[in-house]
Amino acid sequence: MAATGAERRPVVLVVAVALIDADGRVLLAQRPEGKMMAGLWEFPGGKVQPGETPEAALIRELKEELGIDVSEACLAPLTFASHRYEGFHLLMPLYVCRRWSGTVAAQEGQALAWARPHTLDRYAMPPADKPLVAMLRDLL
Repeated sequence: MAATGAERRPVVLVVAVALIDADGRVLLAQRPEGKMMAGLWEFPGGKVQPGETPEAALIRELKEELGIDVSEACLAPLTFASHRYEGFHLLMPLYVCRRWSGTVAAQEGQALAWARPHTLDRYAMPPADKPLVAMLRDLL
């Protein structure tokens, strides 16, 4: 069934990563004040710019947000989220990364947390991120 004009929303492509450390913990970042859904915890990443691949966007975002360098070869696609928000539809591939260079540090004042896979559901997350938790737990 085709969507009617009232149901159509722009599709926003956002890319995210589950950074997994040597202890099997996953990095979460808290959305800072002033941003939509401030205070919620999410997988690091961001919007894919026009003409940019999801992998290139993720490499750029990780450098900007966390100060780390990631090689495209170290990004493994795991799953994706497709979620309708008010005013837009989010499509978000989730990658897994276990290798990077540099030390993870908040570059934009956001809080960071390394969480054990079985504790991920204790963090308040945006609706699009929540279904990704089960897939990640199954992997780890």
